[in-house]
Amino acid sequence: MSENEQKHDSLIHYANGPSLEEINDTVEIPKDAGFFKTLLAYSGPGALVAVGYMDPGNWVTSIAGGAQFKYKLLTVILISSLIAMLLQYMAAKLGIVTGRDLAQLTRDRTTKKVGFMLWIVTELAIMATDIAEIIGSAIALKLLFNIPILWGVLITAFDVLLLLILMKLGFRKIEAIVAALILVILAVFMYEVILAQPNMGQMVIGFVPDPVILQNQSMLYISLGIVGATVMPHNLYLHSSISQARKYDREDSKSVKQAVRFSTWDSNIQLTLAFVVNTLLLLLGAALFYGTKSDLGRFVDLFNALQDPKIAGAVASPVLSILFAVALLASGQNSTITGTLSGQIVMEGFVHMKMKLWVRRVITRLLSILPVIAFAVIYHGNEAKIESLLTFSQVFLSVALPFSIFPLIAFSSSKELMGEFANKNYIKYIGYGIAVILTILNIWLIYTTFVPAV
Repeated sequence: MSENEQKHDSLIHYANGPSLEEINDTVEIPKDAGFFKTLLAYSGPGALVAVGYMDPGNWVTSIAGGAQFKYKLLTVILISSLIAMLLQYMAAKLGIVTGRDLAQLTRDRTTKKVGFMLWIVTELAIMATDIAEIIGSAIALKLLFNIPILWGVLITAFDVLLLLILMKLGFRKIEAIVAALILVILAVFMYEVILAQPNMGQMVIGFVPDPVILQNQSMLYISLGIVGATVMPHNLYLHSSISQARKYDREDSKSVKQAVRFSTWDSNIQLTLAFVVNTLLLLLGAALFYGTKSDLGRFVDLFNALQDPKIAGAVASPVLSILFAVALLASGQNSTITGTLSGQIVMEGFVHMKMKLWVRRVITRLLSILPVIAFAVIYHGNEAKIESLLTFSQVFLSVALPFSIFPLIAFSSSKELMGEFANKNYIKYIGYGIAVILTILNIWLIYTTFVPAV
């Protein structure tokens, strides 16, 4: 082998074994331990998954939903969160029982061309997620340090260094860091919502489904953005892989059953926290911006409102604004980890190619930066225009979602693959119903968006 070939092989090689081999089967599980000690051992993957449910994409769609429609879209957040819990349960169970992730199983059971097409769709979904992280981080840098948006976007390209440092710490420590940042974000918004004093009676009513959501195109657009930001395609691939990080006995039914049970507990607890965060974001948007001139609820508007006594009241303080911006920056950087891991999983699974994580991160980030830079240049760093790109990216995630859901439901319901762990019929039918409804809504949204313009 030539020197150049050796260098190439050190960066990229074809993968046939389990995805993310560096973390697979690495976390010890205590034997004969109590419920809480065992849950603690299984806790971690749920936090990495939950990060995707409270990234900057969620922030902008939830805040915009509250600012434009007050509490009406709380029902969308609730339904999206319940859907997420069901799908993530299926994804974790699929990985634990089969020892294969969703991307690998999809590629094994499709033609090469179909597998390649699904890989492209999933990569675009990951790029859409990356765009949200870039915009959120860039805006946070501007709010904190007054760095121009364009420069902030370019700075985010160097977050690959953060990833390299974290990967050296070990997977368990990464899980702990992510979980800690989630608690920080939760605490910040809980405090800020208390100060905003939303109408609790109207909030409760907001959790009741309202048919007007389906009749109002603007409301449906934001709703699908919330769904896309909440139920994220790449999280299904991620969870089916990292759920295999624990050292359980793959050949023992009792051990597998325990792994499924506690992984589900871990996932649902973390997704409940994500639901609370998204609810707080919508409440904040509704309490501060509904009926005002700043009805778009942009990040910069919220940042300024938190230090404006006319809006936040006597407790208004620059400290609140700084906390908001820090949480935004932490959210964007948190998502960097899961986005990179997900990208590696789908690349290995769909095209049987494994790439060093830092190489993968550089390529993905550079591709994702280009449309954001284009918007920043064309609109001279206008945050409103750039945030509209962020909202569109979340709607694209909703459009891409069925390409992941249908295979997930089919595989996790297969007696051949799952044996006694196959989905019950009612779970399978609910899953397919969700996938069909989302697909119909997305087709309708695309049709009503583009046909009038023709």
